[in-house]
Amino acid sequence: MFRLSKPNSTLLQILTVLSLISSCAPKNNDYVVDVYQTSQSGDNLKLITKNPTTQTAAKSKKVSLRIEPDQKFQEYVGFGASFTESSAWNLATIPVTLRKEVLTRLFSPTEGAGFSLTRTHINSSDYSNNHYTYVDSGDTSLSTFSINEDMKGFNGEENDQVSGIELIEPNYDIVPMILEAQRIPNADFNIIASPWSPPSWMKTGETSEMTNGTLRPQYYGLWAKYLSKFVSAYAEQGIDLWGITPQNEPLHAHDARWDSNGLTPEQGRDFLRNHLGPQLVKDGHIHLDDLNAGLRVVIYDHNKSTMIDYVTPTYKDSEAAKYAWGTGFHWYANSELEENNWYAAALDTLRTTWPNKGMIHTESSMDIDAEDPIGQFWRESTDYAGTFVPFDTYAYDIITDLNHGVQGYIEWCMILSNKGQPNPYDNFNSAPVLINPVTKEVIYTPLYYLLSHFSKFIRPGAHRIELVGEALEGLAYTAAINTDESIAVVVFNRTTEPLELQLTLKSKTHKIQIAPRALQTINFRNN
Repeated sequence: MFRLSKPNSTLLQILTVLSLISSCAPKNNDYVVDVYQTSQSGDNLKLITKNPTTQTAAKSKKVSLRIEPDQKFQEYVGFGASFTESSAWNLATIPVTLRKEVLTRLFSPTEGAGFSLTRTHINSSDYSNNHYTYVDSGDTSLSTFSINEDMKGFNGEENDQVSGIELIEPNYDIVPMILEAQRIPNADFNIIASPWSPPSWMKTGETSEMTNGTLRPQYYGLWAKYLSKFVSAYAEQGIDLWGITPQNEPLHAHDARWDSNGLTPEQGRDFLRNHLGPQLVKDGHIHLDDLNAGLRVVIYDHNKSTMIDYVTPTYKDSEAAKYAWGTGFHWYANSELEENNWYAAALDTLRTTWPNKGMIHTESSMDIDAEDPIGQFWRESTDYAGTFVPFDTYAYDIITDLNHGVQGYIEWCMILSNKGQPNPYDNFNSAPVLINPVTKEVIYTPLYYLLSHFSKFIRPGAHRIELVGEALEGLAYTAAINTDESIAVVVFNRTTEPLELQLTLKSKTHKIQIAPRALQTINFRNN
């Protein structure tokens, strides 16, 4: 007969602790792996593989990639596109149920793209129906200041492009659009606001209303108050802005065809240091002890190619730099990006020279081919400087930006018509979503799906992580870890051949086929 002796209490405590550690420790291989693909052959964010096999599925060139989730880099703010008056007008032309479906497809992280970082314009922009400001001409007291222009809706007589088109909801506008987007279940997005031009009466050297020229120095203080009032007015409507740029494209104010305003690097520095920064602090929008705690001032807001020269005077001036959260930049001219290696060196210089300043891609866009709005993304297109393939250019530009420290990426208009309208200046762009305002047809372009590969799976608060791999011409990749510990690996295969990706995470290697001319997000989520 055997008698069980009383367990040793110390041994029991040790076994209990070990058991708890074992149950709480992450399991090396305990991931569900989903593979989503968008391709030239017609996949649109298609779930092509669930829990891919570790066995080779086809004979193809093999590329080894190793994910290092413990090596973290920049924190992400988000990905998305912009609220413009033109976007709001297009939504006003379709039935309410369809409008809500479009906004769900844009902002729901489960039912759609989950756009998380957006932009809008202060006063009118090139994608407004006409020129407008928020004050009466000559009102130096700003007593007439009102954002009613962003709230009042449309009458159908703003310009020839909108005339005669039925408006289902004439009272729709930018502010109603933003508020409706905020109500989409689980929507989580921030907004950066940018001015295209001050009122004409504040400027000198214009070639037409609110076009070209520059802000008169005597109005620097007034314009700073104006911008601060805009921030407050939006907050009163329930829209707390994440950031503001002092001027959209400050170097494009000599030959612009639409709202524009010139600010040299030195003028931009002085305006921020002596006027805009102090005004935003005075009004409680900026907290100098923590630039992430309030409104963020994102300087420059123009092309990558000249951003170092522009931001240097501001960042070298401690009194100006203390107000600047970071740098915003655009990608134009699109066709020159590849030959300049996507300006990766400039991004590295910006990041290493001023490591405490953030970086956001604040605008990209491309001309529309109204006869082929889908196919145009996969074939050669043109801009004013040369040729490029839109899908390839976007994919490489985003991935390169992320791998060199950028924290967010924003496309220009999120919605336009099937003709790239309304734009009174005959500058017709494509967009993630196109709406035929006559037939009410909605088109989700390849750009919508391309942006979704990032916005849906790399959520706010995620960090870029190390992804070590072989260099292969025509292959670009990046990886991020979210706050819920899910991991997103985004890979673009620009080549015309299928590839086998051998992704090693912890002790397990996953073998995944990527089609030719395809973008994939491989999503590792906890089981």
